[in-house]
Amino acid sequence: MSPQDLPSGAGKVATQYPEVWEAFSRLGKACSESGPLDARTRRLVKLALSVGAGSEGAVHSHMRRALREGVEPEALKQVAMLAIPTIGLPAGVAALTWIEDITDKE
Repeated sequence: MSPQDLPSGAGKVATQYPEVWEAFSRLGKACSESGPLDARTRRLVKLALSVGAGSEGAVHSHMRRALREGVEPEALKQVAMLAIPTIGLPAGVAALTWIEDITDKE
């Protein structure tokens, strides 16, 4: 992924610190290849981790990627619903709004 395709903060790091970005990218690839999960499952897990971390930017990024990869919007919204009993209603609702920021644009 080129710096131009990244969210602004990550793109800035990739441009200003290319060695760091390359190392980070290699780590991500190694982690993705470390087990049996398929691409769709990995994307849903990464979205869920972003929701749990409370990172709106990461949720947006993983949403855009998931939609490009063909993950259906209802499955992505279910991630926010699954968050409610674990991290609470306010956090789950916030995640749903972040998810809908992207699904409503598509």
